[in-house]
Amino acid sequence: MPGPRREYVAAFDGFDDTAGGGTVPDAAPAFDADIDADDDVFAAGAPPKRPSDPYGAVTDWDHDAEYAEGDVPPDAAAERAKGGRGRAFTGIAAAAVTTVLAVVVAGQVTEGREGDARAGATGDGGAHHDADSASRSAERPPPEEPKTEPEPATYGQKMGKKYPLAADLEASGEFEAIGGLDKAPGAGQKFRYRVDVEKGLGLDGKLFAQAVQKTLNDKRSWAHGGGRTFERVSSGQPDFVITLASPGTTGVWCAKSGLDTTEDNVSCDSAATERVMINAYRWAQGAKTYGDAIHPYRQMLINHEVGHRLGFNHVMCSRDGALAPVMQQQTKFLESGGIKCRPNAWAFPGN
Repeated sequence: MPGPRREYVAAFDGFDDTAGGGTVPDAAPAFDADIDADDDVFAAGAPPKRPSDPYGAVTDWDHDAEYAEGDVPPDAAAERAKGGRGRAFTGIAAAAVTTVLAVVVAGQVTEGREGDARAGATGDGGAHHDADSASRSAERPPPEEPKTEPEPATYGQKMGKKYPLAADLEASGEFEAIGGLDKAPGAGQKFRYRVDVEKGLGLDGKLFAQAVQKTLNDKRSWAHGGGRTFERVSSGQPDFVITLASPGTTGVWCAKSGLDTTEDNVSCDSAATERVMINAYRWAQGAKTYGDAIHPYRQMLINHEVGHRLGFNHVMCSRDGALAPVMQQQTKFLESGGIKCRPNAWAFPGN
């Protein structure tokens, strides 16, 4: 531990602690009375009188108590010879040294505590601090990710999905035309048609109308080679009406043309009326012949029934392993007379 600072020691350099003529600096006037008293006692030959030490609690030691009367060590006798003035100044010096030491120790203790506090704040000494920090971090909720709206399903995704609909559903029998106009894309013979959807089906009528327009104007369909083109209207007098209807309603309208669709739950072209009937159950659920390939099945369904409206009759597959003709009743079968064909949605599939 470092000793007292030089400035404290220098404060006492001016004292002369010899018995004869020491001087007391102005900094310690409180001890003048005691010093004068000691001088009088020594002059009379009486035993020296110990001055009152204001720092006795700190510097209280008694040299005389350690020795019997008349058995005083030589250095103790010399100390007595110096007189009470020397002892007074010595007490002051000791008190000053003690004070300096106390200040130094207190400073070191304070610095040590501050160092511990800094270590705890930075985590250097702090398993408990680290645990508290980890606990507080764990309690904080994670930042919320920005909410994004899901992207709408594409046409292909919608067309590739099956939809629930009962095979024996009989809906309202009332129809609603899908609004809007889809102009004919080609310069061939134009056929104007309207799309009606029976109310209460729970199906997407706009998707159905979009599928009809895309399918009929595909170069693999009846628009092949630019000979025909198809335009969807929602008003005026169309050439025919493509109608999406429940199985029960489809049966009613097909029966008007002498056709029974109830046995196999199929669609028809009701030639005696303006309506080409698409069975909503088949549109929603497909057929076993196509399995999960619902998109091409829907394309086949449109092309087959509109083909009847254009004057084409049923055709059978004639070669094993070939694509079935679009006018074959593919909803019912793909195999006949030992010949098995592959499903096909197009009138001109190779183009």
